[in-house]
Amino acid sequence: MTTKHGLITDSFKVVKKARREGKRQKRPTPPPPQKDVPEGDSDPVREEELQKLLKFDLDWRFGPCTGISRLQRWERAKLHGLNPPEEIRDLLLQTLTDPEYKHSLWREYPL
Repeated sequence: MTTKHGLITDSFKVVKKARREGKRQKRPTPPPPQKDVPEGDSDPVREEELQKLLKFDLDWRFGPCTGISRLQRWERAKLHGLNPPEEIRDLLLQTLTDPEYKHSLWREYPL
């Protein structure tokens, strides 16, 4: 004759957790701060330089750009022999303190 195996709930008391009151609401991410630059005061040289840096950010040949500055990415690409454009390095060294030049396109996204 075979013995009847009991259920695990026979040995352990079943305890149900109490439900929380209501669900937590997700907070929307805040929009990035808007800059107070009038439409007519746009500098065409600055716009051209930022477009060059944008192209550098989107060029996958120089490696990933999340989590590091543009200059760090340029230096890493140079170290690995990827031949990044010298023009980008010169531009970054001239504008070290400007965050629009320093940080990559993906700076707003979490890692």
